[in-house]
Amino acid sequence: MRTSPALRRKLISVAAASAALLTAASTASAVAAQEPVSQGSALPAAQTEAAPGTPAERLIVGYKSGAAEAKSNPAAEADAVAKGKKSGEDVDFQRRLGTGAALVDLGDDLTRADVADVVAQYRADPEVAYVVPDRLNKPKADPNDTEYTKQWDLFETTAGMNVPGAWTTSTGTGVTVAVIDTGYVAHTDLAANIVGGYDFIADTAVSVDGDGRDSNPADPGDYYAANECGSGIPASSSSWHGTHVAGTIAAVTNNGKGVAGIAYGAKISPVRVLGKCGGYDSDIIDAITWASGGTVSGVPANSNVAKVINMSLGGDGACTSATQSAITAAVNRGTTVVVAAGNESDNVANHSPGNCDNVISVAATNRTGAKASYSNYGSLVDISAPGGQTSTGTANGILSTLNSGTKTPSSESYAYYQGTSMATPHIAGLVALVKSANAALTPAQIETAIKNNARALPGACSGGCGAGLADAARTVQAVSGSGGSTGGTTFSSTTAVPIPDNGSAVESSIAVSGRTGNAPSTLQVGVDITHTYRGDTSPCGW
Repeated sequence: MRTSPALRRKLISVAAASAALLTAASTASAVAAQEPVSQGSALPAAQTEAAPGTPAERLIVGYKSGAAEAKSNPAAEADAVAKGKKSGEDVDFQRRLGTGAALVDLGDDLTRADVADVVAQYRADPEVAYVVPDRLNKPKADPNDTEYTKQWDLFETTAGMNVPGAWTTSTGTGVTVAVIDTGYVAHTDLAANIVGGYDFIADTAVSVDGDGRDSNPADPGDYYAANECGSGIPASSSSWHGTHVAGTIAAVTNNGKGVAGIAYGAKISPVRVLGKCGGYDSDIIDAITWASGGTVSGVPANSNVAKVINMSLGGDGACTSATQSAITAAVNRGTTVVVAAGNESDNVANHSPGNCDNVISVAATNRTGAKASYSNYGSLVDISAPGGQTSTGTANGILSTLNSGTKTPSSESYAYYQGTSMATPHIAGLVALVKSANAALTPAQIETAIKNNARALPGACSGGCGAGLADAARTVQAVSGSGGSTGGTTFSSTTAVPIPDNGSAVESSIAVSGRTGNAPSTLQVGVDITHTYRGDTSPCGW
């Protein structure tokens, strides 16, 4: 009979002990009753897993040409049963592969150590040429979007955010991202991922759409004439800024046109707060509240509550209590707030909302992985992401969805932009991937996962660029349990400790560094116990 992994692993032997230290600790050890030790659990993970973090359910066994098992299915079946008996598992011959190798089934409730015990039995057999896990493969084709090859920020090894590696696990499905920005101008490479938003601009001089607040977040254009937004400020064409940001997050992907979105399975809720010459805190505060599911007087309840807010906007000065209150309330409702650090090449401490608490403040990097020349910096920056640097070449910017109109909407287009405004949606898209992969995560846990799985900036940064360059694949793997780090540090002892029958208990000590104080009462210690044959120690044999 097959017993549960938990029962099978009681009172056998110690091969290794791991302590996952989430807080300070000095020394930890594990104690167990003693039995002889096999070498099964010492095998590398790649020899026991179907995919990272997933124990194999089947093995492919190649026998040497002279072995009876190489040609006889009954012989291969008998050998599988024998190997299973020795390892204490139910091992069954399934079929013969085209190469002549045998496919054997291990069941679906084994741990990696259980699989390792079976693998060790086959490896010890002189008639076995090889034994490997039946690994799980997934599609790795690039998207067929025609401009995808220009999106270096997603895939380039040096300074890209390693986004394609995350898509095999998550595309952002089930997550809505509120883009609090200039609104949305119609674009066929975005339309399928747009859901209802709102226009929060109350001042008609700013809204330039003929009215105040309403349920239509369409972007009419934010152009202005010279000196219209202040003395000495030159004229500017419409930016279509919110549409560019939205495309980076969730442009429709694998549709044979345009660009790919980072979280192309997610939805975008356009929330309009920026118009001619900018936008007011009061409108932004209400937008944050509404987007995250809060109540705003005079505004209908939000039917597309966002779990991610992107704010690629900012102004000078400290984070006001009014803005901080709205952000904190949104986070308490479970919404992660991602904001631009700013483009003044200054300390972000001087610029809001990048200096607010409870946000993920994003600095921008260029195509070499260094801090972009314009990007703000400082100890309040949480993470860096590609923002581009068009001064070194237009193609070194961030390509996304846009409109060709210089004043009012015209034909849809694509364009390269640069800025922390472009870096921020990279992180908002990553948050959507993470939230989709693990819906139970809080905003704080999501931020920690992104920081812990960032990689060192490949280029220079003076003044502080946060935890490094965000890595989408590693972060998503971490939160989905298939790799990376979700926080804390793991310390292990890989030295096998033999424990003789009827002997006194022994210790397997773990060396811990970089920690002070005492271990918490909730410290988790994993004990990997193995035995050459479990049949004489299982509950059924007692």
